[in-house]
Amino acid sequence: MNQKVVLITGCSSGIGLALAVRLAKDEKKRFMVYATMRNLAEREALEKAAGRTLGSTLEIKQLDVCDENSIKACVDSLPMRRVDILVRNAEMGMIGPIECQTIDEMKSIMDTNFFGLVRLLKEILPDMKKRKSGHIVVISSVMGIQGILFNDIYAASKFAVEGFCESLAVQALRFNLNISLIEPGPVITEFDHKVYEEGLKIDLSKADKVTADMFTNIYSKNYNQIFQSLGQTPEDVAEHTFKIITMVNPPFRHQTNLSYTPLSRSWVANGRDAEYCSLPRKKKRKIICLKIDCIISTDMCFFLAFVFMEFVSWIRRSVENICVHEV
Repeated sequence: MNQKVVLITGCSSGIGLALAVRLAKDEKKRFMVYATMRNLAEREALEKAAGRTLGSTLEIKQLDVCDENSIKACVDSLPMRRVDILVRNAEMGMIGPIECQTIDEMKSIMDTNFFGLVRLLKEILPDMKKRKSGHIVVISSVMGIQGILFNDIYAASKFAVEGFCESLAVQALRFNLNISLIEPGPVITEFDHKVYEEGLKIDLSKADKVTADMFTNIYSKNYNQIFQSLGQTPEDVAEHTFKIITMVNPPFRHQTNLSYTPLSRSWVANGRDAEYCSLPRKKKRKIICLKIDCIISTDMCFFLAFVFMEFVSWIRRSVENICVHEV
C-alpha cells in the first residue's frame, strides 16, 4: 500500500504539531508526513513528540506561508513534488477594538490567514488537478461562519477563507478533489494564550470609554473562563481532523466542538457536519444541499446567557453612574 504524502503547515506547536504526530504514528503507516514551520529553530517540541517516527514517517521542513519562494522550495524538495493531502494550519490571531489596531497589523493577519492559503494552493493545486486526486484540509474556525466580539479582523480572515473554499469547492469537484474545512471553537494552545496576552497589552487610549470597558470588563474578564469550560485540546482537534482525512468521502465542513456549535447557517447534508452530498460516483455529478443548522448546545446557551447577564450588569452600572453624575 502506497503511503499518502501529507504536507502540514504551522507544526511548531498546537494543532499542527498534534496532527503531524497523530498521522506519523498511524499504526497502518498510511502517511508520509512533511511537517513544516516558518522557523526551524522552534522544532524541538515537534522532534520530542515525534519520537521514533522522526526520519521514518515524519520529516520536518521549513515553509513560510507568507513567502512564495519558501513554499516553492519546500514543494520542490518533495519526491516528484507530490502532495496528496495538504493541511493548511499556520495562522495569526488578534483581539481588541479596531480603533486600537493598525492597518499594517490587520494586513498581517489577512496575509497569513487568507493569502497564506492562496499561495499554497497556487503552488500545489495545479499538480493535484493533473493527477485528479487530492485532499485540501483547512483548519478554519467557527468564527469563519459567525463573528465573535473583539475578534473582528481574525473573524474577517476566516470568513474570507470559508468563502474562498466554498467557491473553489465547486471547481474541485470537476477534478475529483476534496476540500474540508475544520472548524474548532476555543482551543487551549500556546497560540491562543499569546493572542490573549498580547490583547491585554493593547493601548486602549484610542477607544471610547464604553468600548474600552466592554473589552476590559466583559471580553477580557471572561476569556479564560470560556476556554476553561469550552476549550478543546490540540490533540482532540487533531483526532477529529485525522478521522476526516481517513474518510472515503470527507465532508466539506466539520465542527469539532459540539459544546460550542454556533447558531449559524451552514452547508449541511447530514444534519450536523456540513458537507457536500453526492450522487453515485458513476454519474460523475455532485449536488450541494443547503439547510439551516440551528443546533445550539446547553453549554452554549449558558455561555450566551452568561455574556448577556454580564452585559446587562454593565449597562445597569453605567446607568447608575450616569444617575449619580446627574445628581
